[in-house]
Amino acid sequence: MREQFPFFAQHPDLVYLDTAATSQKPQVVLDALRDYYLNDNANVHRGLYQLAFETTERYEAIRAQVAAFVNAAQAEEIVFTRGTTDSLNLVAGSFGPQVLQAGDEVLVSASEHHSNFIPWQQLAERVGARFVVAPVQADGNTDPAALAQLITPRTRLLAIAQVTNVAGGLVPVRALADRLHAQGGIVVVDGAQSVAHMPVDVQAMGADFFAFSGHKVYGPTGIGVLYGRRALLAAMPPAQFGGEMIDEVTDAHSTWAPVPLKFEAGTPDIAGVFGLSAALTFLQAQDWSTVRAREDQLIRRLRQGLAAIDGLTLYGTADSFGIVSFNLTGVHPHDLATFLDEQHIAVRAGHHCAQPLMARLGVPATVRASLGLYNDASDIDRLIGGVAAARGYFLGTD
Repeated sequence: MREQFPFFAQHPDLVYLDTAATSQKPQVVLDALRDYYLNDNANVHRGLYQLAFETTERYEAIRAQVAAFVNAAQAEEIVFTRGTTDSLNLVAGSFGPQVLQAGDEVLVSASEHHSNFIPWQQLAERVGARFVVAPVQADGNTDPAALAQLITPRTRLLAIAQVTNVAGGLVPVRALADRLHAQGGIVVVDGAQSVAHMPVDVQAMGADFFAFSGHKVYGPTGIGVLYGRRALLAAMPPAQFGGEMIDEVTDAHSTWAPVPLKFEAGTPDIAGVFGLSAALTFLQAQDWSTVRAREDQLIRRLRQGLAAIDGLTLYGTADSFGIVSFNLTGVHPHDLATFLDEQHIAVRAGHHCAQPLMARLGVPATVRASLGLYNDASDIDRLIGGVAAARGYFLGTD
């Protein structure tokens, strides 16, 4: 698997354990980007010449591919964006004011990434709604029971990550969605950390909106996806105006293209869409049960090895999806990450865009190791050894 990622040929000694931040890219994705600019470089939805027509057909075929990847009912329910953050802000800015009024409630967990926290916080403030933040479990994961208890008749919107980005826990979205839908509420799902680790079915989970980023599923940066139920997308006003998203423009009035084009103003990231297609094809070629079993084995190996180090605190659980976060007593996470970097081990240290969660855990930051398809047992063992060495270096113990 590692041989399919040219990055590692350039960095043969690097243990890369920051896939939750961004994944490395397989050769097929790099080839797709190069091939687009060499062979297909024309704008979409505009030109009447053959190349433009063929590029547009490929672009729209990829939209259908993405719809199938998340099991959307139709291709028109897929909007191409710049990433998860862009997708969630689109929903909050365009759809949010239509569903939330003064006195209503929007519910999130304290474990959310800022991208699925701040847009709703700011929306609630603008419309006079109540912003309700659910407590988390002691290990840092979302607490589904706490969320369920906080759902009231005034709860109009729930924003939740399918897999949390600090502790890696899987949230049972469907049970929460059923509660919201029973009273006419809406469920927005942040899928940034789930799509690379499991099959996603937006209809089965009951998501009204679902967002993810290409660069976390082995695709390019700068391309993302927003799934939305077509009826909801159709009711939303555009968030940007200009080329591509119009139907008719006069001096006095303008009308918009149908969904999803009314949300894709300007020239889109066509190369990014082609690269995303290659990434999803690559990912779908993997056997999900094998991927999960292998990942589960590595996560358990890592947690067991780290737990044997005195003074180390682990967050999350052994069944997390691709993520292990931890702290070493007496060593600041930034210092630990820097020490590991000197041993060519790349991890993330910081608040992970989840400051409300850090506040509840009572820490300024954590160290986070996150796995991709290219990691193996030797990577895990080097990280464990690196943390043990850091303990001896900073604390003067073996």
